[in-house]
Amino acid sequence: MKTNILSSFIVFGFMFLATLKAQKQYSLPTADVQDLKGQTVSTSTFSNEGKPMIISFWATWCKPCIAELSAIHEEYEAWAEETGVKLVAISVDDQRNVAKVAPFVNGRGWNYEVYCDPNGNFKRAMSVNTVPHTFLLDGQGNIVWQHNAYNPGDEEHLFEMIEKVAAGKLPESK
Repeated sequence: MKTNILSSFIVFGFMFLATLKAQKQYSLPTADVQDLKGQTVSTSTFSNEGKPMIISFWATWCKPCIAELSAIHEEYEAWAEETGVKLVAISVDDQRNVAKVAPFVNGRGWNYEVYCDPNGNFKRAMSVNTVPHTFLLDGQGNIVWQHNAYNPGDEEHLFEMIEKVAAGKLPESK
């Protein structure tokens, strides 16, 4: 009998902790990045008027990053229309390569907000170690989901998460 009660408390405790962990949210940290004209912009100004926002870390030399942002680009207009989502792409190209970012983006016709983080300040603040690294924020600017790497079809899962956030639900961690 004591074993059953103790087991029940342990199971309940783990379930309670798992629920807390799943619902833990983090706010977007503040750091300075550069727009494509080289002007400094604070990430504290990033918002989407109460709607979901994607923050995608990428680089011009990263083939999976380019594949992910290109796949999203094909669906982005419909996503934005349906959910109001906005994508902010953060290039992690270093100071030597930052001049390549604007022509690269323009050549692909990406209609995202694009910023550069040549010193890696925002990347470090977000604990990004590898790219692509994609974050989903709720309408209050809380990070509610993230994904590292890219495989074809991952954009479909991202959109499912966006739909949940747009509906006011917390997505499950992947």
